[in-house]
Amino acid sequence: MGDLANSAVDFYPKSQRRELNHAGGLGCTLPELRGLMELRGAEALQKIQDGYSDISGLCRRLKTSPTEGLSDNAADLEKRRQIYGQNFIPPKQPKTFLQLVWEALQDVTLIILEIAAIISLGLSFYAPPGEETEGDLLPADGVLIQGNDLKIDESSLTGESDHVRKSVEKDPMLLSGTHVMEGSGRMVVTAVGVNSQTGIIFTLLGASGEEEEKKDKKGKPQDGVVENIQNKAKKQDGAVAMEMQPLKSAEGGEMEDREKKKTSAPKKEKSVLQGKLTKLAVQIGKAGLVMSAITVIILVLYFVIQTFVLDGRVWLAECTPVYVQYFVKFFIIGVTVLVVAVPEGLPLAVTISLAYSVKKMMKDNNLVRHLDACETMGNATAICSDKTGTLTTNRMTVVQAYLGDTHYRQTPEPGSLTPRILDLLVHAIAINSAYTTKILPPEKDGGLPRQVGNKTECALLGFLLELHRDYQPVRDQLPEEKLYKVYTFNSVRKSMSTVTRLPQGGFRVFSKGASEILLKKCSNILSSSGELRGFRPRDRDEMVKKVIEPMACEGLRTICLAFRDFAAGPEPDWENENDIVGELTCIAVVGIEDPVRPEVPEAIRKCQKAGITVRMVTGDNINTARAIAAKCGILQPGEDFLCLEGKEFNRRIRNEKGEIEQERLDKIWPKLRVLARSSPTDKHTLVKGIIDSTIGEQRQVVAVTGDGTNDGPALKKADVGFAMGIAGTDVAKEASDIILTDDNFSSIVKAVMWGRNVYDSISKFLQFQLTVNVVAVVVAFTGACITQDSPLKAVQMLWVNLIMDTFASLALATEPPTESLLLRKPYGRNKPLISRTMMKNILGHGVYQLSIIFTLLFAGEIIFDIDSGRNAPLHAPPSEHYTIIFNTFVLMQLFNEVNARKIHGERNVFQGVFGNPIFCAIVLGTFGIQIVIVQFGGKPFSCSPLNAEQWLWCLFVGVGELVWGQLIATIPTSHLKCLKEAGHGPGKDEITDEEMAEDEEEIDHAERELRRGQILWFRGLNRIQTQIRVVKAFRSSLYEGLEKPDSKTSIHNFMTTPEFLLNDYTHNIPLIDDTDVEESEAARRPPSPPPTPNKNNNAIDSGVYLATDDGSKSPTSAGPASPLHSMETSL
Repeated sequence: MGDLANSAVDFYPKSQRRELNHAGGLGCTLPELRGLMELRGAEALQKIQDGYSDISGLCRRLKTSPTEGLSDNAADLEKRRQIYGQNFIPPKQPKTFLQLVWEALQDVTLIILEIAAIISLGLSFYAPPGEETEGDLLPADGVLIQGNDLKIDESSLTGESDHVRKSVEKDPMLLSGTHVMEGSGRMVVTAVGVNSQTGIIFTLLGASGEEEEKKDKKGKPQDGVVENIQNKAKKQDGAVAMEMQPLKSAEGGEMEDREKKKTSAPKKEKSVLQGKLTKLAVQIGKAGLVMSAITVIILVLYFVIQTFVLDGRVWLAECTPVYVQYFVKFFIIGVTVLVVAVPEGLPLAVTISLAYSVKKMMKDNNLVRHLDACETMGNATAICSDKTGTLTTNRMTVVQAYLGDTHYRQTPEPGSLTPRILDLLVHAIAINSAYTTKILPPEKDGGLPRQVGNKTECALLGFLLELHRDYQPVRDQLPEEKLYKVYTFNSVRKSMSTVTRLPQGGFRVFSKGASEILLKKCSNILSSSGELRGFRPRDRDEMVKKVIEPMACEGLRTICLAFRDFAAGPEPDWENENDIVGELTCIAVVGIEDPVRPEVPEAIRKCQKAGITVRMVTGDNINTARAIAAKCGILQPGEDFLCLEGKEFNRRIRNEKGEIEQERLDKIWPKLRVLARSSPTDKHTLVKGIIDSTIGEQRQVVAVTGDGTNDGPALKKADVGFAMGIAGTDVAKEASDIILTDDNFSSIVKAVMWGRNVYDSISKFLQFQLTVNVVAVVVAFTGACITQDSPLKAVQMLWVNLIMDTFASLALATEPPTESLLLRKPYGRNKPLISRTMMKNILGHGVYQLSIIFTLLFAGEIIFDIDSGRNAPLHAPPSEHYTIIFNTFVLMQLFNEVNARKIHGERNVFQGVFGNPIFCAIVLGTFGIQIVIVQFGGKPFSCSPLNAEQWLWCLFVGVGELVWGQLIATIPTSHLKCLKEAGHGPGKDEITDEEMAEDEEEIDHAERELRRGQILWFRGLNRIQTQIRVVKAFRSSLYEGLEKPDSKTSIHNFMTTPEFLLNDYTHNIPLIDDTDVEESEAARRPPSPPPTPNKNNNAIDSGVYLATDDGSKSPTSAGPASPLHSMETSL
C-alpha cells in the first residue's frame, strides 16, 4: 500500500504542517494520521466514521486504491516521502573513542594524578646551572481494509499475551512491530518510520540519532512527543486512559528556563558505587594533600633553621641555584607523598572488576550493555518481573489430566492407559484441531520443540508427543479436505467440533471445549478399561468438585475432550449443532497452563533471602497471575500482600482529578506483589513511584524486566532494565541495561550475585591498597622528615605501586561470586564503602607493618649485624639494610593480600582461594619476581643480594601478617566505637543543581503544579474531607461497619494478619482459549467476592480471595459507588 513514510525528524507548528500537507495535494495531515493510530477498537472506528465516513473514504483522502495501492509515479512517491517521510528509524550515533576517553578522564582520582603529573612535568624542565519471533512482522502502522480470520500478536506493544482478532467491523487498527499469527489481510498504510507507534517510542527513548540532534538544536521537548506520552495508556479494550494531562504553569517563564537548562546540561545519575568511590577519592585526595603540604613545610623549615639559624649561614646570590634545588627536591618529595597517598589503582580496579564480571556474566546469560548496571544490580532492593516467558516457559502445556477414572497430576505413562483410550485421545486431538497448528523440531540442538499456531492446541499436541504418540500419521491418513464438517470455535458455544466418516459407515464427531460447557453435554464417559459408562448429573457434579475445581484453583485452563458416534443410515441435520454436539462420551479432561520454569521458585526464594522484593507485573488476568505468583513463591501463605488489576491500581493512586499522588502510591507499593491486566503506563508509574518514594530509610533500587516495545519507558526509568534476548523487541533492548539471552528469571539472580561480587571486590581492593597507602605515606613522611631521605627508593616504590595497583586489581577483582553473597541484605546507597570492620583491618595491619618497618629502619643494622643504610653518601652502593626493609615490606603486602580476601571479619582467609587461579598465579608470580629483583636487581633497583637467613627472617615477618590478621579478627568491631566509616554515598544535601534538574524532568506536570504552593491548599481540603467523613461515619447509619478512623492511615484496613489459605479462593474456570473470546467490558470485571467472610479488604477489592480462619465481617470499602465517595467528590 502507500509508502506513507513520516519524516521522523521534522516537527513543524500545526498550521505550518497543514499548509505543507495541503500544498502537497493530499487530504490527511501528518498529526491527523498519528492521532488516528493512537486509537483502538470502537473508538478508532468512530473516529474513521466521523472523519472519513468509512475506510474507503480514508483511502480516497490519501489518494490511494484499496486494491491496487499507489501508482508507480516516481514524482508522487517522492512527494509523499517529503510530506510523510521514509519508513526508516535512524540509529543513534555511538560515542567516539575520544568521547569515551574524555568521560574516563572525569574520574576524581585521575584528575588528582593528572594535576600531579603536570606539576612533575613542569618541574622536569627545571635544571640548575651545569645540570564496545515467529509470524510476519508488520513494517508500518495502518488500517485494515479486508481481512480473513486475522489474528495479531500485539504483546510487543501492549503486553497482552493473547492474540488479538482484527476485523474491519470491530478493530481495524494494525501497528508496526506486531506479528501476524493467523489469517491474512490487506491494509492501507497510515504511518511509517518514527511516526509509527514503534518509531514514536524509539523517539521517546532517545534511540533515534536524528531526533536527538533535533532536540539538541531546539532545546525543548516536542509537543507531539508529549501528546503521545499522554495517549499511551489507552488500552485495546476501550478502557478510558487515565494518564493525566500536563497542567499549564503560571510560572511559564521559569519552566522554560528550566527546560533549557535540562537540555543544555544533561547529566546521568551516578551509580551507587560510582558515587561512593568519587566521594572516597575526594576524601583521600584531601588527606594526601594535607600530608604532602605538611611534609614540604617541615622539610623547608628543617632546612632553613638548620642552614640559616643553627649553622649561621647567610643567603648569598651565587648560592641561590643550590638553595632552589633543595626546595625543588622538597617539593618533589611532597608530590611523591601525594601520589603515594592517592589510590591511583582504584579506577583500574573498578574497570577490571566490571570488565571481568561482564565477561563472566555473558556465560550466565547476562549480556551487559552498560558497565555500571553490573554493580548497580548488586544493590537492587526490588525486581518488577514479567510473567510470560520470564517466570514461565511461554509454552502452554498439559500438566494434569483425568483419563480412565484416574486423575493424573503428571503426564501418565502410556502403558498405564488402555489402547482404546489412547487411540481415541490421539484422534480427538489430531483431527479436532487446526491443521496449521503443529509442533516443529527445535531450531538448536538441546532446545525445546517449536510451537506454531494456536497455543491451546499446541499444548494438546505436545501432550500426545509426551505420551509417545505422533499426530501427523493421523492427519496424513485423514487430510483436512476429507473432513466432513467442522464447527469452528467461537465465544458463544465455547467449543470446537469436527465430523468425520467412519470406514465401516456412519459418522464420528470429536468435540473439545470449556469443561463446564462440554461436560453438561456428556451422557457417557470412558472407564479405565476403555468401555462406555453412564455419566449422570451426580457424576458430573462429583467430577467438578474433585477434578475441575482443584485444577482451576491452581490456575489451570480445563478442557474436555469428547466424541459421539452416529450409526449408518439417514444423516442427521448437520445444521442443528445443539443436537449434533450432545449425548457425548467424555474421553478426558486436561488442565493446561504456561508452567513455571522449574528453577524460578528457588531463584525467587534466594532473592527474598537477599532482601529483594519480587513483584509480578503482567498483562494476564488476575486469577492466572495470582496462581502463578503463588507457585513461584512471590505470594507466601500468611503474608500481608496486595494483588491488583491495572484499573484498581490506577483508582487507588489517583485523586479526583485523575492525577497520580505519591502519597497514595506510597500506601500501595510496599505490599503490592502482583499487578495484573496492567498497561505499559501502569508499569512505568509503579517503577517511577517506587524509585521516587521517600518512605524508607534509603531510596529503593529497582530492576525491571521487559520484552515489548511498550516496556521501553519502564526499562529506561528503572535503575537496571533487563530486556529479553529471545522474545524482546529492538526497542526494549535499546532501552535496557542488561539483556537476558535465555529470557530466564534465574539469570537475574546471577546478575545480583555478580553485582554484589563487584562491590565486594572493590572493597577488598580498597582494604588492601589503603593499608599499603597508610604505611607508605607514614614511612615516606617520617623518613623524609627524620633522615632527609625515603627508605623506599623511587624504583622500589614503582614496583610496590605495580603490586598494589595492577596486580592486586587483577587478583582481588577477579574473585568468583559465591552463594553466601545472597545471604545478606543489599548494601544500600548510604552504607559506607569502607565499613568499621574494614577500617579495623586497615589500621590494625598498618600498625603491624609500621612497627616492623621502623624497627628495621632504626635497629635493623643491630639485629642483622650489618652496616647501617641511614645517612649514606649520595652515590653509595645499595645497602643490605635498606634491601631488607624493602623485601620485608613487599612480603608483608603479599601475605596481607591473602588477608584482604575477606572483608566481613571471616577467619578462614584461604576459603575458596584455589577457585581463583588468577589470584594464585599473581601471588606466586609476584613472589618469584621479587626474588629476582632482590638477588639480581643491583643498582637499578637499589638492592643488595640477601643470604638464606635474611630471606627466612623476611618470610617469617611476612607470614606474621596472617597470624596478626587472626588476632585482629578476634577483636569485636562493636567495641571499637572510635573507628569511623568512610566512603558514604552522597547525602541529600549534596545533590547538585544538574541532578535536581534531572529529577525534575521525571516529575509529572501535575506534581510540579502541586509543589508550587497549592499543595497546602489541597492538604487543608483533604483534612476537612477526612474530618467530615469521620463525623458523618458516626452519625449516619449509611456507614455502619465502616472501618475505624484510626485505620485510615493505610489505603485499606489491614488488621492483624490472618492465616491465609491460598487454595480456598473462588475461580472463574477459564475458557478453552481466551484468544478467541471477544471480551466485553462486563466480562472483564473481577468476580464477586466469595461468601466466605474475609478480613483482608485488599484481597477482596483486588479479586484475590483468601479464606481466613476467623469469621468476622469484613469492613466496607469506600469505593467509587458509595455515598461516602460522592460526598468527598462534591467537596
